[in-house]
Amino acid sequence: MELTIPFQRKASAHQSAAEASNLDWLQAHNMLRGREATELYARWAVPDLAARSFPEADCEDLVLATDLFGFYFLFDDQFDSELGLHPTEVARICDPLIGIVHGDFAGAKASPVAAAFADLWHRSSAGMSTRWRARASYNWEWYFASHPSEALGRARAAAAERDGGNQELPDRASYLTLRRGTGGTETVIDMIERFASEVPPTAFHSPPLRLMRQLAADIPSFSNDVRSYRKEAPRGDAYNLVVILQHQRQCGVEEAGAAVLAETQWMIDEYTRLAVEIPELCTRLGLDGPQRRAVERYADGLASWVAGYLDWEGHTLRYRPEGELPADRPNHLEQLLDHGW
Repeated sequence: MELTIPFQRKASAHQSAAEASNLDWLQAHNMLRGREATELYARWAVPDLAARSFPEADCEDLVLATDLFGFYFLFDDQFDSELGLHPTEVARICDPLIGIVHGDFAGAKASPVAAAFADLWHRSSAGMSTRWRARASYNWEWYFASHPSEALGRARAAAAERDGGNQELPDRASYLTLRRGTGGTETVIDMIERFASEVPPTAFHSPPLRLMRQLAADIPSFSNDVRSYRKEAPRGDAYNLVVILQHQRQCGVEEAGAAVLAETQWMIDEYTRLAVEIPELCTRLGLDGPQRRAVERYADGLASWVAGYLDWEGHTLRYRPEGELPADRPNHLEQLLDHGW
């Protein structure tokens, strides 16, 4: 099933500059080491994702967006190794990062990942309101704090396989609770305001915009579950909707994957329906010109993020065999965890 994406597709003109800067930044923070790691990372086309997701960003902002996406992927992939089966070790890595968004920079120089994230948080939050910073801090905390729970699920799956028992799969509510955390999409969505204008609170928390924001967060995660199934299912990842539906419906992967994509399409269509309500919402809330433009740019930004991600996901090599490290090299990217995480 092919998704129908009605949103306008655009890409930033600053992609090349952001790509060069991103490689320098990753290497300066020791998050990429050696030719093999750099070549593998290049296959993922991370700068293309940033350029498609934030097409209106200026050069400096696109550099920041590209660094953010690079951080997400390299950070997440470290838990595909043996480390991802040890919740306490994952928590040890994530706790200092949570501290950073709440003003505790004591551990920022303790490891490459902590130093890199401290830099990202400083650049992202500079000049933003207290309200935005509080929300963004919560979303980053949610993202980092969800990884130990994901590791716990993997550990339970591994133990069940080792003991010859059945893997315990989460229900839909449990799946969404964790997936919305580990997906990190709320932290990406926060950057729409960072690169444009902050949305007035009355509009930000209105039902239409809250629903649009949730859809824009869930659509990439649902689609990604289909794309990443091939590498996640063999390692026992329970928090994949295709895996869950296979178990619930007692069906094959094709039927389960088609069902997830059908729901993804419904969410895209629902977003389109809600977007039509934005002008009337602004009028009824009595927003002035700048406030109205902030809301409209935010809605457009959500659509650009969804369209950009789905377009990128369709051609990146990240979820294909040629975009993965060989099976005999389980710790990705020059075994970064052995160098001070």
